[in-house]
Amino acid sequence: MKPLTTLGETPAALPGTPLSGSTTNSQIFLKAKFLLCAGFGIFMFLCPLGGDSFNTPLSLLTDAIDKFISTNLPWFLTALVVLSAVSGLLGQFVQPAWLRRRAWLSELVCISKPYLVTRLVAMAVTLGVTFGVGPEAVIGEDAGGNMVGLASTLIAIAFALSFVMPFLTDSGIMEFAGILLKPLTRPLFHVPGRASVDLVASWLASSNTAVLITQQEYEAGCYSRREAAAIMTNFSLVSIPFCMVVAETLDISSHFLALYAVVTAIGLLLAIVGVRMPPLSSIPEAYRGKKNIAEDVPENVSLFGWAVQSALDRAATFQPKQVLDGGAKMTVGILCDLIPIVIAWGTVGSLLVNETPIFQYLSYPMGIYMSLLGVPDAFTAAPATLVGFIDMFIPALISTNLPSEFTRFVIGGLSLVQIIYLTEVGSIIVKANVGIDMKRLFLIFLERTVLALPLLVLAAHFILE
Repeated sequence: MKPLTTLGETPAALPGTPLSGSTTNSQIFLKAKFLLCAGFGIFMFLCPLGGDSFNTPLSLLTDAIDKFISTNLPWFLTALVVLSAVSGLLGQFVQPAWLRRRAWLSELVCISKPYLVTRLVAMAVTLGVTFGVGPEAVIGEDAGGNMVGLASTLIAIAFALSFVMPFLTDSGIMEFAGILLKPLTRPLFHVPGRASVDLVASWLASSNTAVLITQQEYEAGCYSRREAAAIMTNFSLVSIPFCMVVAETLDISSHFLALYAVVTAIGLLLAIVGVRMPPLSSIPEAYRGKKNIAEDVPENVSLFGWAVQSALDRAATFQPKQVLDGGAKMTVGILCDLIPIVIAWGTVGSLLVNETPIFQYLSYPMGIYMSLLGVPDAFTAAPATLVGFIDMFIPALISTNLPSEFTRFVIGGLSLVQIIYLTEVGSIIVKANVGIDMKRLFLIFLERTVLALPLLVLAAHFILE
């Protein structure tokens, strides 16, 4: 392989040999294509617009779609969930030939019995919320009503994300960042350099956005099962806007900058430790299909030069048809598969939190642990350390009346670094088939909780006292 001494040379070009006009024009075109497509993806996902809400263009687009659907198509979610359940019944008991011939559609319709039950539960909850029929504990705002509202937002995310994501993942920027950052991410986190894009996307957009990016990269052969599982459970930090909401809810917004700095630092430390611990370390390095990643730099080629050439090679294969086909399939997958899971699992989880004392009993050991760490009101705050597995906002909601600012700071930080919750991220991780079932997911959640608590207590002492 010849050195890439300039951006205009290709790997096969001899040093000092003039390039033909057609080759030069081709390279200029590829560079322009890469800069425009990747620049659009970076702008949509990773460019904060500032202001009080600190939104990205993608989040603004999502909000606009959400408002349009809620105003003009209020029935859309109900019809969607009913269609998902009916199609699941069709795939379970009929399985027509035309359906089996379309692999991607067959995967959505021909589902297992547990997932069929999930869709039927989601349909019952959605119909109950829509028509106001059923027990208040199920359809109220603290359970089914909240999950249906969340699912409506996910519809907007599906439409916005699916057709914009290829500009970030398939236009060359992942290859460029991956090669440049591999010397840092591989030894620290045991993941490819391109995982850094997932991390930044979660910081500035949302954690479910980063998990969906990781899922797509895994399905494309860019991550192994272990790498995808590690990225999903360690790199998908919650977004800055949500951190602001948590800080305001717990009345610790005056310490927001310190809180977010602590959450970021602890999140990175947990990633370094977590990828070296079971169950993540025991997941095999298997790829879904053919491995489709090459971040190793050939001899006599500069790191930056190889990053640029790899990005241009990927940009050369990027076509609008990919955006439309891939976006349509991803949208249908989120709408018909993920949304029923969020509604069903989220409602059941919320009922366990609101209507049963199970988390009071389960959290007793955490109360002892926090007492040993010197956290005020340890047993009162203990349930908040576990309910984040259901939804990341519940810990803040049930901790607003804690008298100690110290304890509220610890709970707020903990809810942000746990990052694994069933209503969104957890559902995607389990469904992605990257070697993490519900049992392993909860074990990882517990590991992060136990490791993060003493670090948060130490930080709270330093910041608040």
